Amino acid sequence: MAENENIARQAELLAGELFAEFFWERVGPTNHDWPCEAPEEHGVATHPCDVVYYYDEPYSAQRTYVHCDLKSYAKGSIKSLAIKSALISLGKQVSCADKSSAWQEKHAHDDVTYSICGLLFVYNHDGQYDSDFNTSLTFVANESLQLPRGKKVFVLGPKEIFWLDNISSEIQRMRGKRIAELPSAEHCSYYHPQLVRKANLQIKKAKSATLETLTSPIIILEARDPKGSAQRKIIVFYSRAGETTAEFTYLIDIIRKYELLDERTKVIIKTLNASANSSPTFQKSQQQYIEGLAGTSTDLSEYVLAIKYEPISEIKTTYSSIDLGTWS
Repeated sequence: MAENENIARQAELLAGELFAEFFWERVGPTNHDWPCEAPEEHGVATHPCDVVYYYDEPYSAQRTYVHCDLKSYAKGSIKSLAIKSALISLGKQVSCADKSSAWQEKHAHDDVTYSICGLLFVYNHDGQYDSDFNTSLTFVANESLQLPRGKKVFVLGPKEIFWLDNISSEIQRMRGKRIAELPSAEHCSYYHPQLVRKANLQIKKAKSATLETLTSPIIILEARDPKGSAQRKIIVFYSRAGETTAEFTYLIDIIRKYELLDERTKVIIKTLNASANSSPTFQKSQQQYIEGLAGTSTDLSEYVLAIKYEPISEIKTTYSSIDLGTWS
C-alpha cells in the first residue's frame, strides 16, 4: 500500500513542479473528498479532489480553477478502460464543483468571477509508454462525461507531460547558466497575442500559460529586461518535428502576425526531438520567407534572419518510490 501511495505521489510532485513554472497557483487542500450534489445521478456520495490550481484568463475578466485528477501509471496500466473511467468520474466532479458550496468554500476566492474546468493528468512513471495515447480517448463519447454546457475537461497524456517537463527544464537551465539567458520569473510571462476578436484584457495580471496554451503546439514565453529597458526576449517552444520548410514558414508568419518581430526583440525557437535536418530546413524557410517579402520593409527581412533556432536536449523526470517513502 505504501509503495502505491508513493507511486501516486509522483504525479502530484511533477504536476506541482510543472505548473509552478507555467505560473499556476495552488489553492485549497489537496487529496480530500467533498459531498456529491447529485448522488442518485452520479452513483456516489462523495467526489475526490487531488488538487486545484488557478490562473487568470487573458481574454476575459475571470479566473479559471483547474480541478485535477492526477494519475501515475506504469506503461501496462495506461489502458482505454482506465482512462475512460477516470474521465467520466472527472466530468461528474466538474459538474458538481460548479454548484457545490463545500468545494467553493475550499477552493474559490471571494468576489471573483470564475469558471471551473477539469484536468486529467496521466503521468507514465516508468517512462516506457510509447503508444498513441490519443487512441485511449477515442472510446470516450462526449455525452458520457455529463458536463454542463460550457464546461470543459482537458487531458494531458504522457507525451504532452513529457513535452511540458522539457520546457520547464529548459527554462530552468537558461536561468541557471553562469551568464543567465533568462531573467527571474518575476520578469517573465507567457505571451497572449492581441487577437482581432479577442483583446487581451489583463496584460499585466494574466501572465500564466492557459490550458489552451499548454495543449497547443506553440508556447511563447516573454522575458522583459530587469533593468527596465524596452528590450525583450521571446522564446517560442514548438512541439512539431520541423520536417518541412512549409511548417517553419507558417511558424515565422505567426510570429510576425503576433507583432514579435522588431528592433527591440530577440526571438529564439526551441524544439524537442526535431527532425535531424530541422536546422538547415529552418534556415531555408527563413530565406524563402524573405524572398516572399519582396517590396516590403528591409528591416523585417533582418528581423526574420535574426530569429535563432535551437533544438533542446531531452530530459526525463523520474522519482524513486523508495526515496519518496523515506520522506513521507
